[in-house]
Amino acid sequence: QVQLVESGGGLVQAGGSLRLSCAASGGTCSRFAMAWFRQAPGKERENVATISGSSISTTYVDSVKGRFTISRDNAKNTVYLQMNSLKHEDTAVYSCAAGNLWPVTTPTEYRYWGQGTQVTVSS
Repeated sequence: QVQLVESGGGLVQAGGSLRLSCAASGGTCSRFAMAWFRQAPGKERENVATISGSSISTTYVDSVKGRFTISRDNAKNTVYLQMNSLKHEDTAVYSCAAGNLWPVTTPTEYRYWGQGTQVTVSS
């Protein structure tokens, strides 16, 4: 079974940056398409970004385009989300997920999930 563990969340001021990491174990990371989702209180879970197993193809939700970058290092079995120019509206619990198809933005299509890491942006 694949296990995913997120890290890197925290409290930052608006305009600041954070880099989230998702470490995978129990499987070969390169086999999977991976994604970052976020969920704010009272809101539905939203896909933020996806990346193919080959790491050459990515997608982003419109609200983060130009600010967030998803990447992966298959040798380290790790996926990253670099978040720049953070806004208060980015505040949410961010989770990584792994699945068999790309691109997929619906959470029900992802088989493996991490526990989530809190990102809070103050203003």
